[in-house]
Amino acid sequence: MAVIPVSMAADLPDISSVKLVVPYPAGGNADSLARVFADEMGKEMNKNFVVENKGGAAGAIGAQQVARSKADGATLLLAPAGVMTITPFLRQVNYNPFTDFEPISKLSESIGIVAVRKDFPGSTLQDLVEYDRQNPGKITYGSAGQGTLTHLQALILAKKLGISALHIPYKGSIEALNDLLGGRIDYQYDSVTLSNVINGNLKALAIPDSLKLPALKNIPTFSQQGIDLKTSSWFGVFAPANTPQSLLEEYERAAQKVMSKPGMGERLLQFGQIPAYLGTKDFIRQNNDDIFLYENIIKENSIGLN
Repeated sequence: MAVIPVSMAADLPDISSVKLVVPYPAGGNADSLARVFADEMGKEMNKNFVVENKGGAAGAIGAQQVARSKADGATLLLAPAGVMTITPFLRQVNYNPFTDFEPISKLSESIGIVAVRKDFPGSTLQDLVEYDRQNPGKITYGSAGQGTLTHLQALILAKKLGISALHIPYKGSIEALNDLLGGRIDYQYDSVTLSNVINGNLKALAIPDSLKLPALKNIPTFSQQGIDLKTSSWFGVFAPANTPQSLLEEYERAAQKVMSKPGMGERLLQFGQIPAYLGTKDFIRQNNDDIFLYENIIKENSIGLN
């Protein structure tokens, strides 16, 4: 990361407005998180944070825009893990996830719930294993599409459990959810299932240890069932490479304050997120680890876009 000498501090730009690029259309989880974050960052830093939606190419278009932006702290990227850890290995992109960005902070994680249709004969992951044993080759799971994080995480889980589940890709998580609710697929590993698990329309077999909801207190966590998953679906903030170190540190401090504000957990839960702040050093480590993890998964399973 670029380091600005103390003698140059006075030469840093006085930024009054910050563009926060979201590499997806308005209305999704990334957009919802960005608007909460931008509003609170504006208050914390006394700056005008403006969300700009730049969708297309699985997040690559918005990411490229930020990578090519001036490194003056006036343009930031708020993106999910997939933009850095998956998209570059599924298609040609005009950015390098290692060298074109300065990771600032991890903000949140998606709530990974393994949900099955309401009439599924079981309530644990072991029951899913047993169902597969009794019905070989018949279990199906849905995802938001080939090569998406919801696909790869479910693939990792299936391999961890040793089941022969068939992947059914959809155009998005909601389409997969609708077929799960209709009983046309068996399960889905996705935060989008949360509200239907709570209201009883779906049954959850496992939830993350970090999810502390009274309505889900009787559902076993992954670790309680002996499952250690090295995957996570996070959202983080990035700046263009070579952004001055002092600005990066300023954003890092403000982001930490914002994500620890009272009530932030309840606000994020509305769109399937849990606050999971990491500062720059730890976030860089997780980002790099996840890049290698998903690159290997994609190669080992010969996953490509249709």
